Amino acid sequence: MLARVWSATIVGVDALKVAVEVDISGGLPKMIIVGLPDAAVQESRERVKAAVKNSDFGFPVRKILVNLAPADLRKEGPSFDLPMAIGILAATEQVEMALLDNFLFLGELSLDGTLRPVAGVLPIAAAAKRLGIQGMIVPKANAEEASVVEGLTVYGCKDLQDVVELLANPKDHKSIQSDMRQAIRRSRHFVPDLKDVKGQTHARRALEIAAAGGHNLIFVGPPGSGKTMLARRLPGILPQLSFDEALEVSQIHSVAGLLKERGELVTSRPFRSPHHSASGPSLVGGGSFPRPGEISLAHRGVLFLDELTEFKRNVLEFLRQPLEDGFVTISRTRQSVEFPAQFTLVASTNPCPCGYFGDPIQACSCSPRSREQYWAKLSGPLMDRIDLQVAVNRLKPEEMMRQDTGEGSEPIRERVNQAREIATERFKANPKVHCNSEMKSADLREHCVLDEASRKLLEAAIRKLGLSARAMDRILKVSRTIADLAGEQNIQTAHIAEAIQYRTIDRMQ
Repeated sequence: MLARVWSATIVGVDALKVAVEVDISGGLPKMIIVGLPDAAVQESRERVKAAVKNSDFGFPVRKILVNLAPADLRKEGPSFDLPMAIGILAATEQVEMALLDNFLFLGELSLDGTLRPVAGVLPIAAAAKRLGIQGMIVPKANAEEASVVEGLTVYGCKDLQDVVELLANPKDHKSIQSDMRQAIRRSRHFVPDLKDVKGQTHARRALEIAAAGGHNLIFVGPPGSGKTMLARRLPGILPQLSFDEALEVSQIHSVAGLLKERGELVTSRPFRSPHHSASGPSLVGGGSFPRPGEISLAHRGVLFLDELTEFKRNVLEFLRQPLEDGFVTISRTRQSVEFPAQFTLVASTNPCPCGYFGDPIQACSCSPRSREQYWAKLSGPLMDRIDLQVAVNRLKPEEMMRQDTGEGSEPIRERVNQAREIATERFKANPKVHCNSEMKSADLREHCVLDEASRKLLEAAIRKLGLSARAMDRILKVSRTIADLAGEQNIQTAHIAEAIQYRTIDRMQ
């Protein structure tokens, strides 16, 4: 007898529907799975057999052929366990086939029939809604994740017996409902506050500009100057995620399997801080079945690279395309997938190998040659893509002993929100641009018009500092953000002058 059950597989951050076809016929007792399954799918044979038997259902002692269609698409992971088991039960008339076309099934089976959570449920739920499927049956741990998609009926089940009872009497089971918009509004995540930072007025101003315009930022200073402390406080002054942004970020984390581990959706801006020993694929994504890397997990949030010059140069070069385009493309022989990667890069580094070049308190012990080699790890094109380059000095003793604190994150976040609202209104005709840092050449010509004095100042800076055309564009974008923070419609000379000072360590040696 033949049965068909709907499931899905992940390709990049999208999902494709998969038909799990089960045919039971005469022949030697064995279970064959075809349709380009990976090792985890092949191992489903033993898990499904044990789960069906231990759930007090009959397992056919006949030839079982399972086809995962389309056959030319690679299938991976244990999420096909549940649809295979339901297909076998339907083909042996232990489950009614009438409702199978109305649901999409996902879930990993334990040997006792318990359903374990799987990765990628959220993008699959979005695809199911788009394809006209009425509902999903998933492990209970994945139910809240799937129910975020509006208009889709989601049932969370604890084991195989629970699924069979649901199919027999769907009206006796309550679907899962969740409101992600409300979850975003009530979310309260601990984020370090800027009021903990003493002094560093220049660096704090740079953080505010970075948050208001989505600009990339690097702090350069000696050990103990507070670079990491400042960077970790950037999420606290960023605007709250919108519903669409939260859904987008949650889908990426779902594909990476992080929602399965954490058990909750992403309602705050991501902050990712990979170690300097990270490889290129771990940073940008990859694998035989491509998965998102750190830069995609930081989408709509912050990617913090501490001790930037300790990263391998070839690893840092991977950042150039995502920083420019806002996405990363992973190409393989059989497929090419695209992951979103619109993040704010925040980096920190010492000014030299010993860390004290230019420090007024402790003398530098590095030779000019060693400093040159140290900065050679950061290519010119990469530094061009960092809008704000800020020197951070160590605090003086009297500053460290001061009891009063600086301005807290909340009033700064209010100014950032106001500047972002101005930018949103400016770009409402162009939905691809969300903030000033994402402006293209045409946007710069329209929104960054300079008067004669500002133009001459910028021209002089380009000539004196040897800036590239890309660095000039970055100055214009930063100037636009500074003007927005000041509530000015036009860019003025003071805004250009402040933006220029953030390019003075392009090639620090």
